[in-house]
Amino acid sequence: MIVSGQARRRIAFLAAFAAVTLVPATAPAAFAQSAAKKADKPIYKDATRPVDARVEDLLSRMTLDERIAQLVAIWEHKDRIQTPAGDFDPAKASAAFPNGLGMISRPSDRRGVTPPAAGSAGAAAGVRNRNPEETVTYINAAQKWAVERTRLGIPMFMHEEALHGLVAAEATSFPQSIALASSFNPKIVEKVFGVAARETRARGANLVLAPVVDVSRDPRWGRIEETYGEDPHLVSEMGLAAIRGFQGTTLPLAPDKVFVTLKHMTGHGQPENGTNVAPAQISERTLRENFFPPFERAIEELPVMGVMASYNEIDGVPSHVNRWLLTDVLRGEWGFKGAVISDYFAIRETVTRHKMFANVKEAAVRAMDAGVDVETPDGEAYNHLAELVREGKVSEDQINVAVRRVLKMKFEGGLFENPYADPRTAGRKTATPDAVALAREAARESIVLLRNSNGLLPLNSTGIKRMAVIGTHARDTPIGGYSDVPRHVVSVLEAMQAEGKGKFQVDYAEGIRITDHREWSKDAVELVKPEVNDQLRAQALETAKDADVIVLVLGGNETLSREAWADNHLGDMETLDLVGPQDQLAEALIKTGKPVVVVLLNGRPYSVNYLARNAPALIEGWYLGQETGNGLADVIFGRYNPGGKLPVTIARSVGQLPVYYNAKPTARRGYLFGDTSPLYPFGYGLSYTTFEMSAPKLASASIGLSESVNVSVDVTNTGQREGDEVVQLYVRDDEASVTRPIKELKHFERVTLKPGERKTVTFTLTPRDLSFWNLDMKRMVEPGTFTISAGPNSVDLKATTLTVK
Repeated sequence: MIVSGQARRRIAFLAAFAAVTLVPATAPAAFAQSAAKKADKPIYKDATRPVDARVEDLLSRMTLDERIAQLVAIWEHKDRIQTPAGDFDPAKASAAFPNGLGMISRPSDRRGVTPPAAGSAGAAAGVRNRNPEETVTYINAAQKWAVERTRLGIPMFMHEEALHGLVAAEATSFPQSIALASSFNPKIVEKVFGVAARETRARGANLVLAPVVDVSRDPRWGRIEETYGEDPHLVSEMGLAAIRGFQGTTLPLAPDKVFVTLKHMTGHGQPENGTNVAPAQISERTLRENFFPPFERAIEELPVMGVMASYNEIDGVPSHVNRWLLTDVLRGEWGFKGAVISDYFAIRETVTRHKMFANVKEAAVRAMDAGVDVETPDGEAYNHLAELVREGKVSEDQINVAVRRVLKMKFEGGLFENPYADPRTAGRKTATPDAVALAREAARESIVLLRNSNGLLPLNSTGIKRMAVIGTHARDTPIGGYSDVPRHVVSVLEAMQAEGKGKFQVDYAEGIRITDHREWSKDAVELVKPEVNDQLRAQALETAKDADVIVLVLGGNETLSREAWADNHLGDMETLDLVGPQDQLAEALIKTGKPVVVVLLNGRPYSVNYLARNAPALIEGWYLGQETGNGLADVIFGRYNPGGKLPVTIARSVGQLPVYYNAKPTARRGYLFGDTSPLYPFGYGLSYTTFEMSAPKLASASIGLSESVNVSVDVTNTGQREGDEVVQLYVRDDEASVTRPIKELKHFERVTLKPGERKTVTFTLTPRDLSFWNLDMKRMVEPGTFTISAGPNSVDLKATTLTVK
């Protein structure tokens, strides 16, 4: 039950009143003993007392070493708290951490086992992580130690990754972030992360390192798949939906919710030369207009308690030691009250990668001064905090401020009252029928139809006698980075075989093999030899000879677009072309003259120039999660009319970069012998039906500087099928004291319409929608005219003019 602040205060008052009331002489001795025992109960253990009072009471009882223990975690060195087999060992934990421990990083994985697990961040390479029951058993044992065998009994945070579902064995895997963004549907995103929260909390974890609200403006960057795309408004809306799903809208946390950690603040998504952790050469204005908004809105609109700093530097200062970023802006301007959590090894990397400091002790001083409260995944730099306090380089007040933030989260999360989970129900609450159904719904809503020549799609099964399914990833389904192993992944081949049962024959040929493996955590990646693919292509052509229709699965896999977390573990690319001889396979099959449906499963937007010109049908699926095959079958056979839209611009070549849609007026002059227009624009996506959208209609053609205005757009389904359209509203400040983008998305809404149905979608343009950062770096609205445009994508727009006086 969620208790309001007012109710808590009333309960606290009544409890305090009862504590000082005289016990009648006739009261039984047991009653008197009970009252005395309650009076002796520490404030911090009394759930009826206000959170701030509990924090201060507990803080006052803690030694310096106990306070510092709350600011560190353990991951790589879990052998210090485990048996060699990986069971939690309270005796070893007490010996290693006599003052307690703030957090265990990724309790579902098997770090610290013998032999040691390889890999990082997600599922360790070649290692099967703990199932639901094993995870609960491990977490409960650890919490029992923290609660019963440390002096003050402070429970621990247990954090997990949850980019597109809980990253743990058997958990439900939903479409990757960039795919969810293609849904342009915050409602389904909220549902997805509601399930992820439920599955996470059922295993005993209480904090997730998600969502990623980086705006990504360079498709070479391997982590673009983790983002909601290139537009700050779309990323903001999807991020807010994810937070509502994970955490809810109020505190304390509900029993099936978890704390979020917004990441990564900031500029991470536009690194120099597109490589992970490279400097972000971004001005303050660009930060405020494009990269800050998703963080700013989340903190201002929801009770966010966790933010993760980013690895990169801005203007010569890495985020983990950037006081302006983490203190002046995050806390001073936006009012953030929670804890800043370091990214994995990021404080160390100010020494090893950024080359700023001689050692981690010096880095710890700067990180603490900047406002980093907790170090993950292990205590490394912050293990020196007690020594730094004695040396006068870090003050106890700084330690106390950070510890207050951590303790407040633990009280708001209900950890002191209920630190345990139920091992009997964890498995039953994982991958439930409703979760799997939601994964299928999210998959089909995320699919973007890019081309449908001569109305090839949807397919009619009655006209098919034989189907050829071709592509290594038609059978071996990629689901993206930060994934574990779900209970079942439905491949394209499996779904097509189910579709054809009793109706048509399905033949399979691998056709092409791109890499030697698709294990995200494995460092080395080798491309398959050309002669192998020559043979596979010949076999595919032989298989296709007798087919009436071909479903060809191309794209990438988890090794070709991923987090480059080390020099020997790369994931960024200098090209946007399909890797390997995929175009050759597509060309050979298309030249047979048979209908070919090309499905792309990938983490980055590829420059699919040949397919955009020649494929009879082209679907962008990104990574669609465990229901990949079923979601695609629903679309390919017309049970579901695709309505997804691109959350990024797709370039014709890497030479066009940057190619994001919200460019400045001088940015796209032209190339010799080239084209500045994108292959596919931001917001683009086709349907099996057709729509007509009106120009935007203003409730008032003129408003004051501080006024809002309603904008209405009529959208009509002019085709023969029910379908979804996304109404997109863009704004252009026609004249301003600083240059403004040619257009900026300010609102959108996905609507479902029956044939012939018309709907009026109304948005409210607020002063914030019309504002910008002026020469003095102050947010303001200037008088003048604004072009207000609406349409189904960022190019095909109809406009009207708004005057602001």
